[in-house]
Amino acid sequence: MRFRKAFTLVEILIVVLILGILAAIVLPRFSNASATARASMLADDLRVIRMQLQVYKSQHVDVPAGYPDGDRTAAPTEAAFVAQMTMASKADGSTAAPGTAGYRYGPYLREVPTNPLNGKNTVQVIDNGGAFPAAGDDSHGWIYQPQHLLFHADSPGQDDKGKAYFEY
Repeated sequence: MRFRKAFTLVEILIVVLILGILAAIVLPRFSNASATARASMLADDLRVIRMQLQVYKSQHVDVPAGYPDGDRTAAPTEAAFVAQMTMASKADGSTAAPGTAGYRYGPYLREVPTNPLNGKNTVQVIDNGGAFPAAGDDSHGWIYQPQHLLFHADSPGQDDKGKAYFEY
């Protein structure tokens, strides 16, 4: 009588146990890498937006983006901010499609980026004299106050080094 060579149940259980231990060690490293990547993307998006806000202000008679038609006495709006950052504009802040004659500035952003932490691209615009929040609450993608040129992520929580996302 011939015996076939095969793995015993004990050998198979030992291999499965070893694979489970390896997976438990490796998987948290991958999930931490994606959180780190999102935090890096957030920091880069904020750097680009803040830089473009400075460029816009310098080209528009020292008036920040967000004021309809560049009227600093009017209440700033999200619609004005998005139009002024993503379309061509004149020095007075009026906007038109890119390439329109006479509108020589911009666009400064192709689109308002999506906050990589909460998936939102809306902008909460804080009016002149309004209190800027002390922390994010995830109700919008971004928080912007043109009067003081403040632009922050509307994200609570902190990165793996303990720095609050709102403070990026």
